[in-house]
Amino acid sequence: MNVGLVLIRIRSVLGIAYRGNWDKYLNVLYKFFKEDFIDSSLTLEGMRVALKRHPMENGKEAAFWHPISEGKSEKDRLPDLRRCDRIRWPRPIIEHYGQPAIKFWVNERRGKRICLWFEEEEYLVVLAKRHGYVILWTAYLVIKTHTKMKLKKEYEAYKKLKPPF
Repeated sequence: MNVGLVLIRIRSVLGIAYRGNWDKYLNVLYKFFKEDFIDSSLTLEGMRVALKRHPMENGKEAAFWHPISEGKSEKDRLPDLRRCDRIRWPRPIIEHYGQPAIKFWVNERRGKRICLWFEEEEYLVVLAKRHGYVILWTAYLVIKTHTKMKLKKEYEAYKKLKPPF
């Protein structure tokens, strides 16, 4: 399966369907998020992928808001349509993390974070590692050159160490 082609197809369909009607678009985004992470189970290396549920905002889990918005502070985050268009990307990236197109490593920032970087599409999924499970932490486009360089450096260092998952 070519993850890139599937994800590009998802983006192109979602991106044009609801422009101009934010409430309708938001409801569709949440429907997709719910299908991918609440109504169905997902694992990574045998560990359940869980969600950060609180604080709930407008009846939606905290884990929903992070992949569709950006900002330094949780209370000041704003929707990012590029992120919104990719709401269906985290699940297939997690499911296919072993493919060569998905770079995988663990870093230590405020706890262990599992990074799954689909570099070709400049998209990063971050999971927080817990005892026996992982939490979907965030997912976003990596568009800044210095961030790309930092991620490449982390990935290369991790590859050399080959520490246990």
